[in-house]
Amino acid sequence: MPGGRLTQQERHQIALGLADDLPYAEIARRLDRPTSTITREVMRNGGPMAYRADLAHHATEHRAHRRRPSSAGPREATQQGPQGRAEYEETLTGVLMGSGLPKMTARVLTCLFTVDEGSLTAAQLAQRLRVSPASISKAIAFLESQSLVRRERDERRRDRYIVDDELFYQATIASARANDQLIATARQGVAVLGPGSPAADRLEKIARFLDFVSENILRAAEQGRAVLHTKPSTGQLLERPDDGLR
Repeated sequence: MPGGRLTQQERHQIALGLADDLPYAEIARRLDRPTSTITREVMRNGGPMAYRADLAHHATEHRAHRRRPSSAGPREATQQGPQGRAEYEETLTGVLMGSGLPKMTARVLTCLFTVDEGSLTAAQLAQRLRVSPASISKAIAFLESQSLVRRERDERRRDRYIVDDELFYQATIASARANDQLIATARQGVAVLGPGSPAADRLEKIARFLDFVSENILRAAEQGRAVLHTKPSTGQLLERPDDGLR
């Protein structure tokens, strides 16, 4: 029942999937659930390293029992405010981790995404996340290498780390360009291994595929760049409702 609450059996399947290092998307596919449902379930109950099916089930039952007396729907009651914000930040962090980011890097990026200013100093990040400055520095270095944040000096000569609309365009371009070296190396292998050999044919197919994908990503990024600088209307913001837990 994809739209209903997770059952205890489904939670055991989630735990088995995590133990096998399966991505959230694959666990969701096997359960016929939205990926966001699995992400939220795991991050609400200790994260991928500490998730326990029975404990998660009991905790969910306890939360449901605690909310039952309220006349307002539980979903509407927790969408906004500190609790709803914390739950959303956990969900976003889990999705970023599922896309390949290390946990601390995902937490830092979530923090930057969810503050109105879109920028924080290293000290502010460390305070918000309750971690050491060294952890922040390592995460920021990775994000900068992927063009996901940029650095500016403020009036007090402090480094501020910023996410803005243009960075998504730059990160997409950088990701597409990252394939260039692999494409060139694959084609070098064709010459070394001998054109016409099975291995050379395999490498040529890989090169052609990546070349095609990269060209289309670059074209789409150029065409969609204006979207990043257009303020969405209220109607556009509500076009795609959350498909998570109900």
